[in-house]
Amino acid sequence: MSLMRSVFAAVLATLAAAPALAETDVKFALDWKFEGPSAPYFVALDKGYYKAEGLNVTIDSGPGSVAGIARVAAGTYPIGFFDINSLMKFRDQNPDKKVVAVQMVYDEPPFAIVSLKKTGITKPKDLEGKILGAPAPDGAFAQWKAFVKENGIDAEKVKIENIGFPVREPMLADGKVDAITGFSFSSFFNLRQKGVPADDIAVMLMSKHGLVLYGNAIMVNPDFAKAHPEVVKGFVKATIKGIIDTAKDPKSAIKSVMKRNETADEAIELARLEMALKDNIVTDWVKANGTGDVDPARLAKSIDQVGITYEFKAKPTAADIFTSEYLPPASERKM
Repeated sequence: MSLMRSVFAAVLATLAAAPALAETDVKFALDWKFEGPSAPYFVALDKGYYKAEGLNVTIDSGPGSVAGIARVAAGTYPIGFFDINSLMKFRDQNPDKKVVAVQMVYDEPPFAIVSLKKTGITKPKDLEGKILGAPAPDGAFAQWKAFVKENGIDAEKVKIENIGFPVREPMLADGKVDAITGFSFSSFFNLRQKGVPADDIAVMLMSKHGLVLYGNAIMVNPDFAKAHPEVVKGFVKATIKGIIDTAKDPKSAIKSVMKRNETADEAIELARLEMALKDNIVTDWVKANGTGDVDPARLAKSIDQVGITYEFKAKPTAADIFTSEYLPPASERKM
């Protein structure tokens, strides 16, 4: 018995001395600040979903849904969350940088025209004769020409004023512009924080007025994905769990955001998250098919629509822009 105890003790000592399996460090870039819609990633972090996949994930804020793609292409952030329509243009301009989307998050984009009800803008044609404030690098403004074509707007009758992101909502609130382009859940709640009553704000979603575009997606650096396919699969799997949990219980999920942004207003961030879930993440298509994937035919049509705004040198295919190879089975993606 003493021999067995000695052997057993030796085994325990060996196990105790053995180093724990190292986690893979992953830097993940968001498109914007730590706000309500970023909850799924922090939920996945706080609940240990990334850790369970052997990942040590660091989440950083980003410079916008367009500019951040270059970070992924450069490998500064091997994985990021940015606009898939801007990725189409980026790939065309940088054919050697084959960044690819691996998980769709915004099944419908939050691209919107936001105005105050006193301007009388209730439909796209009402923008004629008005001043539209639009930051040049804004993801929503990037779709302006397609929006114009789909809705028969006389673009020459709309004055476009290039304004910075920080002054966009203040200029609308002060009446210096009649409408602005932006993400619905950003501009709406930024106006609310400026004291504008909710009933005075009008949000016109471009997806409800002819645009079939997708929105932001998880995208990866091609060299990183080739070298670490299991890391990408694990990241996507864990993120999907975070999205599903967030959709089921937004009130709990927002706590994960507030831990990282203590100066934010929790009620506003919760409402911002709930708007994103309703309008962009948990759509009818996602309810039927699960989160994360795309309809290839719709994606192909969206590339055509982006081509209205942007002249491709070599128009990409849907397969160039998005791959489902890193997604878990549909049964694990049901909302």
